[in-house]
Amino acid sequence: MASSTARASREDFKKQKELEELRKLAVAPPEVDEEGNMINPHIPQYMSVAPWYVSDGKVGLKHQKMSHFGISNSKSQLNTRPAPKFQKGKRAKKFRKGACGNCGAMTHKTRDCCERPRKRGARFTNKCAPDEIVHRTDDTDYDAKRDRYRNYDPAKYQEVIEFHQKVEDARRQKKAKEIDEQMKIKAQKKREKLIRKAEKRAAKKALKAAKGDDDDDDDLDSDSDSDSDSDDEDDEGNGENDLRDTTGEVIQKRDARTRTTVRNLRIREDTAKYLLNLNPKSAHYDPKTRSMRANPHPEKNPEELTYAGDNFVRESGDFQKVNSLQLFAMRKNETGDADVHLHAAPSQAELHYQAEQKRRMLAANNHRRSVLDKYGGTKHLKAPPKELLLAQSENYVEYSEDGRVVKGKEEAVAKSKYVEDQYDNNHTAVWGSYWSDGNWGYKCCCSTVRNSYCTGATGRAIEMSKKRKRIEA
Repeated sequence: MASSTARASREDFKKQKELEELRKLAVAPPEVDEEGNMINPHIPQYMSVAPWYVSDGKVGLKHQKMSHFGISNSKSQLNTRPAPKFQKGKRAKKFRKGACGNCGAMTHKTRDCCERPRKRGARFTNKCAPDEIVHRTDDTDYDAKRDRYRNYDPAKYQEVIEFHQKVEDARRQKKAKEIDEQMKIKAQKKREKLIRKAEKRAAKKALKAAKGDDDDDDDLDSDSDSDSDSDDEDDEGNGENDLRDTTGEVIQKRDARTRTTVRNLRIREDTAKYLLNLNPKSAHYDPKTRSMRANPHPEKNPEELTYAGDNFVRESGDFQKVNSLQLFAMRKNETGDADVHLHAAPSQAELHYQAEQKRRMLAANNHRRSVLDKYGGTKHLKAPPKELLLAQSENYVEYSEDGRVVKGKEEAVAKSKYVEDQYDNNHTAVWGSYWSDGNWGYKCCCSTVRNSYCTGATGRAIEMSKKRKRIEA
């Protein structure tokens, strides 16, 4: 950082620049002002160097402060009341020239008077109102004038706290009342169960006295025990159902005695994405969006990975289907079809999308069928055999030293999809087997006309005689 604007020699300027670079790299200690405060070396020169009209030749940033120019930097505080802009002055005993004709104040004219129009003005009755003194002493700074909490009284927020406290107390009382009612219902059920047990015991004793059968007694005991066990299980299940939350809160466990709830939180055993691979050269993690698009472990087997990056999620499952559905809904909305809305009516949007896909598929099939009916070519749509596609098979074949097949079936010779070993117009060679003067032709007759009739040896003789004449000429 340059300390002054005085011209320096080339060597001094070079040394100063090197010192500034070392300070930016934290190799050299930073510069210190007259008060002992360190100056940030990254501050640009147009901010660090004081202008010539306020420069005192000292290093520092005091010229950036308002106190350097004798201006007090007053900040706004809470509970600070603004000074009144208007204040009543002295009251005149007699009407003054140039004053308001209605109230008699000197600070405004008759047309600007805000008082009620008098039946007889002050210029006739000499009953003058006090002058209005306007105060313009606003010594706050730029930030204080635009502070959103200026002149705010924190005591007003106590009303909000008390309101929410009352709501919370009412909710607790309501919940306590519900739990008390549930406990009463549970006690009533328990009493009814005891009554049923007593009735069963009385019936059992009566039956025993009538028949005197001990086996029946044992059976009744076992039945009563099983009934009591089932009743206990039902009561426990009902107790759990009674303690379900009815306020819409996400509850993990509720204790009826303490009336407290525990909210479900994120499982703390989950490893954060940026901790999966601590190598700084691994996949990039964006802390703002909490996304890691690349795979943090590309060297591992994908089947063993618990997380393979956000791009893997975007390319798997129904992600592509949902994207196409969203695109379909957007295009429908652009065309003015308001019936398709993916969030308001997802099932209806899905049905519209399926109908659109069926319509497109049907249109494509109809177009393909019409083209085939008009131009033909159905035979070319048939797939060639596997021997042509893959040029290999799983048939086992053994050959002898002279190339004969010893075991297995001999592999079929690969054939082209084009017609082979067929010559048109009596030719014995294919088109392109002869070349002369930049033209292709048939080798059998030296003809350069495509699809011409083969003349055989006569055509070759005529072509040779033409070449001989051209050479002699």
